[in-house]
Amino acid sequence: MITVALAKGRLADKTMEILAACGYDCAALLAEKTRKLVLAEPSGALRFIFVKPSDVPVYVEYGVADIGVCGSDTLLEADAGIYELLDLKFGKCRLCIAGYPDYAARRGDTLRVATKYANITGNYYHNKGENVKIIRLNGSVELGPVMGLSDLILDIVESGSTLRDNGLSVLHEICAVSARLVCNKVSLKIKSEEIKPLVAKIKSAL
Repeated sequence: MITVALAKGRLADKTMEILAACGYDCAALLAEKTRKLVLAEPSGALRFIFVKPSDVPVYVEYGVADIGVCGSDTLLEADAGIYELLDLKFGKCRLCIAGYPDYAARRGDTLRVATKYANITGNYYHNKGENVKIIRLNGSVELGPVMGLSDLILDIVESGSTLRDNGLSVLHEICAVSARLVCNKVSLKIKSEEIKPLVAKIKSAL
């Protein structure tokens, strides 16, 4: 049995659809409305554990899950010791710096950036040779500049409508983001006969 770490929601639903296209019986799991955190595919080939998006790399790195699906932004932030096997080509968006276009005239001596991506933000500005004050927020990051908590934000941008509605603009795009299939390093060795054919099926279904 291969254990798969997923975050409930669009990532899990889309992953289940891909696995169904690979011949796995995921129809009942997609239809089931449950609070259970562990579910098994009827054939016994796959077991799913449902965790927070940021925890997928953790469960995979420590071998609780053999493989997992998470956004490439989550992988960058976690910097976990795991293998990235496939770009699944869904969940596409952008990781961006955003704020008021005239933020430079508003800022003080130290640039303040609100984000849930503290590691990515720190690395980005370190590479630019600029010291920043990172303000950790887990929701409604756009409020940072609006309420004067921060000068800028670093966050995921899809349509950009929330930014526009609050008078903010994308100032710099850091990278494109999409869902990735990741794997525990040990699992890829000891379960290679199960994992490699699964990866091949997923690749052909994309």
